[in-house]
Amino acid sequence: MSYPPPLYDGTTGEVSATIRLSDAEPDVIYPNGNRVHYLSTGESTGRLFGLYRWEFAGPRSGPDSHFHRTLAESFYVLSGEVSIFDGKGWNTTRPGDYVHVPPGGLHGFHNESGPASMLLHFAPGAPREAYFEGLARVAAGETLTDQERDEFMRYHDNYWND
Repeated sequence: MSYPPPLYDGTTGEVSATIRLSDAEPDVIYPNGNRVHYLSTGESTGRLFGLYRWEFAGPRSGPDSHFHRTLAESFYVLSGEVSIFDGKGWNTTRPGDYVHVPPGGLHGFHNESGPASMLLHFAPGAPREAYFEGLARVAAGETLTDQERDEFMRYHDNYWND
């Protein structure tokens, strides 16, 4: 295995780092109080990855078993307990625990025991922001027909394992 081709061809480097301080306001707040912080969007990383901080407010929430065809998803638990489905069963994860799910891997996540937070990493960097924002609108009362919901999920590479 070797390194991939260069993404930067300069010889002296450039000033291009981004900083998001921990006290920044969340980008999305769900009606149940869950909060999403866009740390690095796919657009800001040239589609290399997307990184988000997900904060569960307390009431049980999160998606059941599903998979993605175009991206891998990883979870790093920061606080509380998060129940993560690995395709075989639900696992209680705690701060410092890490789960990686390759494309096609069944997974889901819930906060079973109150507030929790985790990092969500998607690679490559798909435009997950529109997915999070669309879910928040639906949670706030926007209605979708079954066909519209199916199209929304397909567009955002979410396939449910019913």
